[in-house]
Amino acid sequence: MSALLQDLPEWPEVDFAAFGEIEVRKLSRVQKFAGGFLSRNWVAIPHVTHHDDADVTEMEQRRRSHNATGGAKITAAALLVRALVVALRTFPQFNASLDPRAKAMVWKKYFHIGVAVETPDGLLVPVLRDCDRKSLTAIAGEIATVAEKARTKGLSLTEMTGGCITLTSLGHIGGTGFSPIINAPEVAILGATRVRPAPVPGPDSGVQWRQMLPLSLSYDHRVINGADAARFVRCVADTLASEELFA
Repeated sequence: MSALLQDLPEWPEVDFAAFGEIEVRKLSRVQKFAGGFLSRNWVAIPHVTHHDDADVTEMEQRRRSHNATGGAKITAAALLVRALVVALRTFPQFNASLDPRAKAMVWKKYFHIGVAVETPDGLLVPVLRDCDRKSLTAIAGEIATVAEKARTKGLSLTEMTGGCITLTSLGHIGGTGFSPIINAPEVAILGATRVRPAPVPGPDSGVQWRQMLPLSLSYDHRVINGADAARFVRCVADTLASEELFA
């Protein structure tokens, strides 16, 4: 890593107080922890981000119908987690990690999904274990539980390791796409933003409005090529549109 940075100039030192009033606040422990790993991953991994839209019109209708019954709620994040499991099964090269020292790939037979959580002190990524064996309501409940723990009590390192791929969503805020940073040693991360209405061709040369979910997949170009990344995102999108997702 040091060899990658050795020819770069030093970080600029500026006396900001010379320009006006300032306030200095120390970085939180989470910010220092996450910042170091994010910097390393951005510099060391050749990132490429692929963007696509998923038609979630029927998915949202089914989700609202289920939630209206009064039982355990299903969230959009839980549906994305299940769709990622399907995509990892279909494209196992995404369920792998690169071991540069051994010059080998480690292929995983389990399906643990990281879900990025915003906390007052910074971003944490708890890992949900064995998502292929859990129901949608169980996944939704676990996401809510670990997110609350991350925001209040914090998470142990064990609770944030062992993931196969990470999901990060800004859908509750907005946006039309972004380039998330890969959570090494994973080889990809899926970002989602706010569902938006979009016109598409309808029957008889008309126009119909559909609910589209923007997806952004950042991937490690050392081990994933662009065509497979596009197919992976399409698999996620097709799974979200499938009625079998709720089975």
